[in-house]
Amino acid sequence: MKVEIEKEHAWLEQLVGEWTYETECSMGPDQPPMKSTGTERVRSLGGLWVVCEGQNEMPECGVSTTIMTLGYDPLKKRYRGTFVASMMSHLWVYEGGLDATGRMLTLDTEGPNCLAEGKMAKYQDIIEFIGDDLRTLRSRVLGDDGQWNGFMTAHYRRTA
Repeated sequence: MKVEIEKEHAWLEQLVGEWTYETECSMGPDQPPMKSTGTERVRSLGGLWVVCEGQNEMPECGVSTTIMTLGYDPLKKRYRGTFVASMMSHLWVYEGGLDATGRMLTLDTEGPNCLAEGKMAKYQDIIEFIGDDLRTLRSRVLGDDGQWNGFMTAHYRRTA
């Protein structure tokens, strides 16, 4: 079964390359933000998917490895993907779409609530291209009050 590459698949290709990043993450209202740096290598998988392999060192967790997959499902007309990390046991499953500008991909997911053990919460990861060699990743969680609360921002710079 041959799948035709569509413009949505081509959007993912701009992620391909070598990146460095700086992350700032809020661990709670009474705690200082946690900062870390890392690298990410993004490769194409047949032009239909990208595989993003990251590595960083976090003050509380040590060295961690992350793997994100992203693709576009022409039948559902949605981006789909997954995220796993060496410091957690949850498989994050993404589904989302581009904004009207075509610069920002919002990925919806569900996972363990970091503020209420044993409960699940809705999350969003938002990838935004600032330029060809600059992008951000922002993560936020949906609060009990129905408001999205940002807790992590990463700034990526292309190195190759």
